Amino acid sequence: MSFQPIVPFSGYAGWRFLERTMERQQQTFAQGPGLRAEADHFRGMIGKALDANDLVSDYRLLKVALGAFGLDDQIASKYLIKKVLQQDTADPDALANQLPDKRWLDFANAFSSGGQVSARVRDPRFVEEIVNRFQTRQFERAVGERDDALRLAMNLERELAGIAVGDSSENAKWYTIMGTPAVRAVFDTALGLPDAFATLDLDRQLGVYKTRVAAMFGADSVTQFTDSATREKLIQNFMIRREINDFGIASSGQIALQLLAVGGAR
Repeated sequence: MSFQPIVPFSGYAGWRFLERTMERQQQTFAQGPGLRAEADHFRGMIGKALDANDLVSDYRLLKVALGAFGLDDQIASKYLIKKVLQQDTADPDALANQLPDKRWLDFANAFSSGGQVSARVRDPRFVEEIVNRFQTRQFERAVGERDDALRLAMNLERELAGIAVGDSSENAKWYTIMGTPAVRAVFDTALGLPDAFATLDLDRQLGVYKTRVAAMFGADSVTQFTDSATREKLIQNFMIRREINDFGIASSGQIALQLLAVGGAR
């Protein structure tokens, strides 16, 4: 039987346990026979993919390639995947640039160059990067089967740091957050935003994000999340609100007290 993640607690206690044991658990998880076989197949075959058809026609190759970007559930969307790969992302009208989910753009930039499969697929360093990303995402998925809030927290910790250090404008970074579903889910919950918030005009959403983040962290920039302590505070707030939302155990006053306690504990 393959190793399954150990998650003895829910909520923020579960997150702290996972933080302490994550590296060891991930290493053990990656050595499972099924995951190891998928990684070996990718290493052996990706260099032979010359165009989008080659990549899409090999289910196991595509599973790892999509899985590295959290797009596993789109594996049946072959027409969409081909279009994303066959169009040059330098063109603002390219499909990858038009899709609201920015994971597609990341996927296209990784595997496509000028509308063709990139030569980097024959670079062992690139191949290992994709394999590592796939294994990390699969571990997160396995954790999520036990506790989806922990999966979202893991994803946030990994993805947000990358967004924050980017050289794009602050507004562009916020739009990336809004277009990355798992990252957005953490922000929306941590900031106490309702589901209907996502239906508002994007510029209005941006204003609300900045206002609430400034109130919680003292600044409205995404760049501040390069700091691990700031990301940790965001995750604390997310885990507290998520647990409250899941179990309905607190009034608005109790929510405020728990959030104040989080701030005072730092």
